[in-house]
Amino acid sequence: MIYADYNGSAPICDDVKDYLIERLKKDGPYANPNAIHYLGSKTLMGMENARSICSKVLGADYNQVIFNSGATEGISHVFHSCLDNAQELGIKAVIVSGIEHSAVINSAKAYANKGVETKILPTLNTGIIDLSALESWLADYGKELGLVAIMAANNETGIIQPYEKVAELCNKHDVPFLCDTTQYIGKTIFNFKKSGADYAVTSGHKFGALTGAGILLAKDPTSLRPLIIGGGQEKGHRGGTQNYIGNETLAVALKNFEKNLDKIEALNSKRLEFEAALTEKFPEVVIIGKESPRLASTTYVSFPGIHGQAVQIELESQDIFVTTSSACSDNEPVTSKVLKAMGVTDEVGRGVVRISLGLCSPLEYYDEILDALTKAYEKLGKIKSY
Repeated sequence: MIYADYNGSAPICDDVKDYLIERLKKDGPYANPNAIHYLGSKTLMGMENARSICSKVLGADYNQVIFNSGATEGISHVFHSCLDNAQELGIKAVIVSGIEHSAVINSAKAYANKGVETKILPTLNTGIIDLSALESWLADYGKELGLVAIMAANNETGIIQPYEKVAELCNKHDVPFLCDTTQYIGKTIFNFKKSGADYAVTSGHKFGALTGAGILLAKDPTSLRPLIIGGGQEKGHRGGTQNYIGNETLAVALKNFEKNLDKIEALNSKRLEFEAALTEKFPEVVIIGKESPRLASTTYVSFPGIHGQAVQIELESQDIFVTTSSACSDNEPVTSKVLKAMGVTDEVGRGVVRISLGLCSPLEYYDEILDALTKAYEKLGKIKSY
């Protein structure tokens, strides 16, 4: 079997598996980390050690790391913190790009119902957001803007956004910047302090930790208003008994990522070799974002006229698992909002297949995927889908 949907969810990495097995063998400690007895203190110590490791790998201060259930919660938390008192602060708008994850788009829509206008930042045909438009809007709206939300790397295309430049512009105009780093962290190096962002979010299941554990990074944690009030856990930022074992796996998985940094360049080279071989065999094939900076692990490919879902089914019959877009919209056989924002035609958009691997995936997988795609395109090309 070849699993090529890491952008959807990465398998639990081997280091995390080993850690969990040893954790279970030791029979503890299992206690409420907020309890004041010995076992509670020991559990808390393990979780705080994980926080320290996460902060170091992500280039953040220890107190800037807030554990939660994942990026969607983190996004909701930031929107709540920045926009919940919009009226009294005179906030009238929020800027998001048209290629954001639905967690960002739907959060913006929720506040649009409360009178905060959503400004959709244009995306160029390259898949990169329009920085000149952002600069203009920041100057025009000024203090009426409550938040700018732009991702670091797109979940469908793998295209990397100029997030440091976005942060620079937002800081210049004193507008909070939320950077969705869900697809970036665990695939390439991210340094929160150097990014200049006010907030960043990620989910453990994207880089080999347990599902249901995530991180919200906040430049100034006191700017956060609790979304979940609870009993004051996470220094009052996020109520509820912490998922301490899940949080521990975040640290293990991030250390595993750090240990495998030298594999990024090899993966990137093999991906480019794979794409070149594919387009040589099939000149009609379109590699989305080919000329833009992309994650080493992601290829978004389309054969116009051949439906992406048909290709996905053909590959699955050969025990190769890919998707046609993001997991949140994979069941909709239409051109995704991301591709529409890039100006991609339906002829190309309906034919896309996303191939996403991990740093530790065997490079030979690309050879096997190339062979399987070749067979699929040759077969389906005789009976064009649309």
